[in-house]
Parts: sequence; C-alpha cells; structure tokens
Amino acid sequence: MVSLPIFHQTLLPLLITITTLSLVASDPTDGFTPLSFSNSNIQIQTPYDVPQNQRYSYSNGVHRFWVYSTDKPHTSSSQTAPRSEMRITGYDYSSGVWQFEGHFSVPSGTSGTCIQQVFGGVSSATTSQSRVYGGSLTHYQSATLEQNIYNKWYRFNVIHDVGANNVKIFINGVKKFDGNGRGAGNHYFKCGVYAQNGASNYMESRWRDIKIFRKY
Repeated sequence: MVSLPIFHQTLLPLLITITTLSLVASDPTDGFTPLSFSNSNIQIQTPYDVPQNQRYSYSNGVHRFWVYSTDKPHTSSSQTAPRSEMRITGYDYSSGVWQFEGHFSVPSGTSGTCIQQVFGGVSSATTSQSRVYGGSLTHYQSATLEQNIYNKWYRFNVIHDVGANNVKIFINGVKKFDGNGRGAGNHYFKCGVYAQNGASNYMESRWRDIKIFRKY
C-alpha cells in the first residue's frame, strides 16, 4: 500500500471537514427562542357582512383562507381591500428581532394577493408583504422569491430585525430576500389572503405549523 506524504495526511481530513461544513446550511430559526402559540394568539379577519365560516376554516391542522375580489372589507368602517387573514396577537413589537414561520400552499389561479405580511412601518403601513402574482411569490411587486408555487407546500420564514431595519425571507430554508424594512413602528405578523392590485376574482391560501420566534 502506498502511504500519503505527511502533508497530505494532515491536509486531507481538514479538507473533508471544511467540505462537510459547507454542505450543512444553517436553519433560519438557529439562535431564536420559540414562543408559546395557541388559539389565544389568533384573531381571524374576514369580510364583515358574511359569516366567518364562509371565508375561513380550520381542519386537520390547516388554516384555509379564501376571499373574493368583490367582498367587503373586514370592518364596516374600513376602506381597505377584501381579506381573509390571521392576525397574530399577543406578540406585537416595536424593537428586537422577531421571526414568523409557517408552511403555505396556494391553489392555481390565485393572483394579485398578499399571503403574508409584517405589519407596521414609517413609509408605509407594512414592513414586508409576500404576494402571489401569476404563480410566483414576490416581495411586494419587486423581488421574486419563488416561481411556480401553485398547489405545493412550502416552508416560509420571515425575520424582522427592527433595530437594523432589515427583513430576511427564507423559502424551504433558503434565503430568498435580504433587504431594508420600512422603519420602526408597532409591528405584528399576518397571513392569509389580502387583495392587491390586479386581484383574481377568487383568492386562497392555506397555512399550517405556524410558529413565532424571538432572538434574545
């Protein structure tokens, strides 16, 4: 048997270790503390003039949200677009580093709708919106996060660092967006469907395994 030179014997294990480490991607929740999350942290917002069960359901761990472009807003005094959304309560924040995690699925045909948002900002009402346009998931109407998303399940993570005015978005553990927020304010997380410009007549998203994290 041919022996490797001493230099190669020393270098080879090091190269193997470096290669192995480079293949192990960190999880977006690393360094975060999971917070208690229950029904008490959920507020469902649906068109005010129809029963909630005509725009929202929960079965077998899946929250299903749907709305029509002709629907009323969630309150009689609101001037906003139609929505069927979960508003996370009990974890409003104005500082710190926070994270929302959930798994979502969007049926074919849904378009022109926001399926997840970080509410609150200075230059706008929200710091982050993840929207669906023609089968693509986008950050607002600019950066494309994922294409061909219809009828599939995805793990979704958004991290909001208020002090750094930074938002990061991960799809299936892969970072797809890293950019500026829209200023500090009273923030909270939402998910579901919220009509935007060019909304399809029918909009739907499904969510499961929703979790909230904070970095201490």
